[in-house]
Amino acid sequence: MRRTAVSGVLLTGALVLTGCSGSGDGGTDGGGISVSGAYMPQPVSDMAAGFLTIANDSGTADALTSVTSDDGQVTMHETNGGAMAEVSRFSVPAHGRLVFKSGANHLMFDKLKHKPKQGQTVTVELHFAESDPVVVKMPVKSATYVPKTGH
Repeated sequence: MRRTAVSGVLLTGALVLTGCSGSGDGGTDGGGISVSGAYMPQPVSDMAAGFLTIANDSGTADALTSVTSDDGQVTMHETNGGAMAEVSRFSVPAHGRLVFKSGANHLMFDKLKHKPKQGQTVTVELHFAESDPVVVKMPVKSATYVPKTGH
């Protein structure tokens, strides 16, 4: 009986840990929103950009409404025809993706409290209209880093 109880506790613990695991660069809210490919090129000033992909595997559209970080102010921007403009929200379609990549949609970090170096991480929290917030650890890459995915 004791052996069965211990096995049950170990199995439950393993399942809980598996459910909390992530890729290290993303997160999930458990409601269909997940993040992948997050990174920040090493900044050369107190400003920086951030890139990532948000996937919505649910059947309900959502919207990214803000991004916060203890490391500085974060705003969301889109680029159209070479012109960058701040936006207050981005749609995240049902069963779709929202991609932040160089030369297009991106996060802007302003007034960084310190200049993160390659190998460090910057933590951001993504806020949505419908879904729970998602915490993402963005690894800082070299200033010239280009991911294999092209963003």
